[in-house]
Amino acid sequence: MKKILVGLLLVVSVNSFAQSPVATRLSSGYDVGMAYSTGHYNPSLTYFQLLTIGERKLFSLGWTMRLGAFYGDNLNYYTAPARLTRGKTGFGALGAPLLVNNIDTVRYDYVSMTSLNVGIRAQINLGRVVLGASADLVGLTIGKSRTGRYKSSTGQYALRSASGQDSINVYFQGNNVFQQTSPSHFNVRLLGDNDIGTIATEVYARIRLNQRVGVKLGYQWLTTETTAANRNVIADNKRFRHRAGMAYLALTFPIFQ
Repeated sequence: MKKILVGLLLVVSVNSFAQSPVATRLSSGYDVGMAYSTGHYNPSLTYFQLLTIGERKLFSLGWTMRLGAFYGDNLNYYTAPARLTRGKTGFGALGAPLLVNNIDTVRYDYVSMTSLNVGIRAQINLGRVVLGASADLVGLTIGKSRTGRYKSSTGQYALRSASGQDSINVYFQGNNVFQQTSPSHFNVRLLGDNDIGTIATEVYARIRLNQRVGVKLGYQWLTTETTAANRNVIADNKRFRHRAGMAYLALTFPIFQ
């Protein structure tokens, strides 16, 4: 008898929630897409959940969870920390620093990394067409270590080697010094050059083809970051950043709306 009562209570609770004002305003689904520009590839799978706001149901606000894999060919990564870039340089439309003399560079033949980020999303609902924007806020990144080529005429780098119980510091200086690097593991949006790790922002328009699928067209700004094994002891830095703008195409599969 108790099991029957518990079952009935669960059914009633679920049914009440499904008919509640909040539930009728919820929508969710998946975006499966690819962002691309020359030398940059970023396939991703995004889950989203949105709450419609207002009586006219014109606006929606919610959260996202995005799993993305980034692949890049022949890319330059530049000094990342804001304390080194603020007031000295900015980044141009293609991600290159405007004043390269103040910025160290790490050059890669190939870069890859995978990130999982949680973010926010906002939409304007215009019937079959939706206009929106989303931004990653926090997450994690993993990936293989890669060999990059330092380009710095003023930097000095410390290489720690160990032999038994003893360790020594060896310093070297100059351009075209090969270094082992890996993706920065923690992603945090702190705005501008204060951002850490791999962070994406996008704007988009989505066209609903039917109740089961929609087509999403957009533009994505992606920041990726690597951390060198050896620190530049003059600048006290081993973080390097690359920014890219990419066209974005995806299919959307609603779960409920």
